[in-house]
Amino acid sequence: MSKEVSEEGQAHHHGKDYVDPPPAPLIDSDELKRWSFYRALIAEFIATLLFLYITVSTVIGNKVQSGPCDGVGLLGIAWAFGGMIFVLVYCTAGISGGHINPAVTFGLFLARKVSLIRAVAYIVAQCLGAIVGVGLVKAFQKHNYNSQGGGANTVASGYSRGTALGAEIIGTFVLVYTVFSATDPKRSARDSHVPVLAPLPIGFAVFIVHLATIPITGTGINPARSFGPAVIFNNKKAWDDQVRRPFCFWSLLNSYYMPF
Repeated sequence: MSKEVSEEGQAHHHGKDYVDPPPAPLIDSDELKRWSFYRALIAEFIATLLFLYITVSTVIGNKVQSGPCDGVGLLGIAWAFGGMIFVLVYCTAGISGGHINPAVTFGLFLARKVSLIRAVAYIVAQCLGAIVGVGLVKAFQKHNYNSQGGGANTVASGYSRGTALGAEIIGTFVLVYTVFSATDPKRSARDSHVPVLAPLPIGFAVFIVHLATIPITGTGINPARSFGPAVIFNNKKAWDDQVRRPFCFWSLLNSYYMPF
């Protein structure tokens, strides 16, 4: 009882009902000794695998349709990406944090939310998961995969790479900004009674960014999503257009200074 009173008094004294987590160490070698670390890597690998398998299958399936009213269309593709992120973040948030995106992992590393070791390991697991996920799509529907572009991100005809870069930077910023806002300790303390609050806006951010960016680049705000199809499809244009992907990370620098 005295402990509860003490905690209440301390929270009142500081004027806040939440606790800011301490910054993650730059290099935390002790993580390599914990099973929870490897469990998180497995979760990121499987989540990114499932994300790429479902979304690339949706893209390929839509392109196969020939009629103007056939297939799910741009709106359906955007829903597939946003819906899968909502589901997978909800499922893995308690295990790995539900990153499923090297850009998100990099942004959280800059903000000292994860250590360098965890960030690098997550990005490797995500890229490997993306490759395997797209590989399954090709294995299950090889003809359609090869004939319909392999779900790879390329700059659409009529757009320059500069335009594509700008679209990717803005889209990546919207996503990472939403992630930081949805996982802010102050918001979590106020809205702890709504368990799906964080996955929902993150999924919607992915959805709306896809609506805006699919006509330009196919939307590559997730570098693993772009890297996986580029590896499996192995097309020159898909690889050439990857040069714009690393620059998406520059938009994440802004996330370090977000006023939370």
